[in-house]
Amino acid sequence: MRVLRKATRSVSEQFDAEAACFSLTPRVSRVLLPLAAFCLRLSLFLFGTSFNFADEPFRPEPGKFPSLEKAHSYRGELVFVDHANRRGSIRVQGDGKFYRNDPHPFAMLPYGIVRYHGAPAELRDLPLGTVMHVRAFLPPDPKLSAVPVLPVHNKEKDVGHYRGTGIFPAENHVLLLQDEPSYCLREGLVWKLLEVRIRNNVGKIIASREPKAGGDGNSTPEELTFDAATRIWRGRERIRVADLVTEDAWPASGKKDLGGKVVLLGITWKPAPGDGLSGAFTQFHISDIWLDDDAIQDAAHFQTETHKIFTRSRWMPASVNAVKYGTFGRATVTATLFGGMDESLYNDFQKGIAAQINGSENTLKHAAGHYGPAHMASSGKILDVTKPAGEIPLGSSGIRIRFETDLIIEGIRPGRVVRIRPESWPKMQIPREEYLFNNSPEDRFPTPDIFPKY
Repeated sequence: MRVLRKATRSVSEQFDAEAACFSLTPRVSRVLLPLAAFCLRLSLFLFGTSFNFADEPFRPEPGKFPSLEKAHSYRGELVFVDHANRRGSIRVQGDGKFYRNDPHPFAMLPYGIVRYHGAPAELRDLPLGTVMHVRAFLPPDPKLSAVPVLPVHNKEKDVGHYRGTGIFPAENHVLLLQDEPSYCLREGLVWKLLEVRIRNNVGKIIASREPKAGGDGNSTPEELTFDAATRIWRGRERIRVADLVTEDAWPASGKKDLGGKVVLLGITWKPAPGDGLSGAFTQFHISDIWLDDDAIQDAAHFQTETHKIFTRSRWMPASVNAVKYGTFGRATVTATLFGGMDESLYNDFQKGIAAQINGSENTLKHAAGHYGPAHMASSGKILDVTKPAGEIPLGSSGIRIRFETDLIIEGIRPGRVVRIRPESWPKMQIPREEYLFNNSPEDRFPTPDIFPKY
């Protein structure tokens, strides 16, 4: 996996840059600089956060797959999902008190990928409260954004009230949304459990996230909470915190050195004890612990099967590259299938098989009639399937199909999003909220009005 490079600027680097701008007398320097350094060390101790900002905000070009390297990165707690319109809200982690941060709206790009438990997923699969890692861009077309459009440099704004910076990035159109184990699997990372502190099956774990191949020893340990509801997975078995205590792997009470046990963690957030002025400002909670490779592979298997069933019922999303028109409604359509799916789904697209293509919106909502998506779709045959050589951008599968139909519909035009179904996939009736019908503007382009104006 190619290492992604992006410009980073830590809190300490920001302080150094700002300090260099001042010319202080020796006497003032002896007083102010140590005080500033102390405040910096205190903030790093309390918040433990370093921000990575892209050099310049990037707006994807409609109809093209953007480079992941140009995406802005952040993470936070999933607090709201509008699955039918592929959007939601995340409480973004910044450099202040996490509980004060307002939910931040986001929208999935049409080709945006969701990963859960190391497998393909939909927003509907994600439990609220899950901490997600986000790679996102500015809205490709602000006029059509289904979430609020913010000033370009909004991620640098200090919103005050102990919230700090970074919590309302204008980059709210998501290319990659993944939970903690998916993030670690993609980046080649693991969690090492260093110490457990426990009483009555509730406590804290000291752990560090490090490269699986071996770290440089510079990883900063984090303190994470757990409780009796934390799910622990070993092989194909689900066990409880109490089971680890019974096995003497963990103590019934007190502390124990865990020796850097390698695991993967599922992470959520819950309010921490304290009066808002003291206590843990940003402390995350462990929802799941996968103790071995078999455990996470088992979780990935079930999530993959869930996603395959869903995709076959809603059809494969794709973007139209070209349409060659014939006579009397005939046309040949070239389209690129979106990425992030299980390989078996792509294998269902074969030369010579019957298929259907239906128009869709950027939310991936079908255009549909009284009898489901197939009622309005163009039927025909797949003429050929090709996969170009070279690097394939995230969001694209690289797989192109050529499809011939004798009745092309309006929604199938170059640059548009469509849904494609091989005839081997079932014809199904989808819920009303997942398709367009009376062609009303609100139905086609959901407005951001559902989101609060904080």
